[in-house]
Amino acid sequence: MILSRLIALFATVLFAAAVSAQADKNPDYAKGQALAGVCAGCHGVDGNSVVPTQPNLAGMSWQYTARQLAHFKSGQRDNAIMKGFAANLSNEDMKALGVYYAAQKARTVGAKDVELAKTGEKLYRAGDAARGVPACAGCHSPTGAGIPAQYPRIGGQHAEYLAQELADYKGGKRGGATKADSNASGKIMVAIASKLTDTEIKALAEYAAGLKPN
Repeated sequence: MILSRLIALFATVLFAAAVSAQADKNPDYAKGQALAGVCAGCHGVDGNSVVPTQPNLAGMSWQYTARQLAHFKSGQRDNAIMKGFAANLSNEDMKALGVYYAAQKARTVGAKDVELAKTGEKLYRAGDAARGVPACAGCHSPTGAGIPAQYPRIGGQHAEYLAQELADYKGGKRGGATKADSNASGKIMVAIASKLTDTEIKALAEYAAGLKPN
């Protein structure tokens, strides 16, 4: 009898904690869910895009998503469409969108060209010390899950999108800084991408698309 009461009490405490955690999350989550309706056309209702040139946002850390929205708004990321969407978002709106997408379950896209993916695997896992190219796995993890709030999840992302972003880093369309944001990680990516060939960029993107971080 005593044991059953203790179990019941423990269950009640756990339930109360879960309800409290949900209540803490709800304001941002609910707001983000409402705002995300505009984003669904490109990024999918649940953050899993069906458009290969548009990124999956599901499973990204909220800090990363919010920071990228701020970069679009400031022009640090050169994208006229996203700059238009981000222009009227407050910092609170950006956080709310990040919280909503972070709570969505990410799906792996998968590699389409297995041979090309195999070419990218060595560079992803080991880098190329002779050219000063670090292993992608060092920041984005061996599974592509990334490091929350610092480096994004790239595993299972669309290869087309990843290749374009690496090309943008290489070409200077991404990775810029402002007085308010030095964008240290962006500078790192510019330095790395500048050393990659177009073939290596495609191979890395293909390999990352096939990773399963969850």
